[in-house]
Amino acid sequence: MKPWLLSYDVGSVLVFVVAGRANHGAEESAAGVLHTAGPFLIALVVGWLLMRAWDDPASLRVGAGVLAVTIGLGMTLRRFVFDDGIQLSFVLVAAAFLTLFLIGWRLGAAAGRRRTIEA
Repeated sequence: MKPWLLSYDVGSVLVFVVAGRANHGAEESAAGVLHTAGPFLIALVVGWLLMRAWDDPASLRVGAGVLAVTIGLGMTLRRFVFDDGIQLSFVLVAAAFLTLFLIGWRLGAAAGRRRTIEA
């Protein structure tokens, strides 16, 4: 059990938000970053709870579930709770970035496990 791996997922969401805000010239205040990250961080925690991710956080199956909840619920919260837009281009970029990062570190972990087993 390695629940500290949640920090990889939280870091992925924060990198996504900070990079996106910087790309669009948005103010880099803590409040602004938290407002943008909020729906995705909430959705990420819900994804971890639904997938019981603490049991096997590096699993690709867990990562896929966490990703789906983070994007789906995150966009829903962004639109209806945080009252922000969800243009198709934003959804596509968010999905691509979060897939790369939320699944990417898990692929790296899987490759590392394979090397350890083969050695």
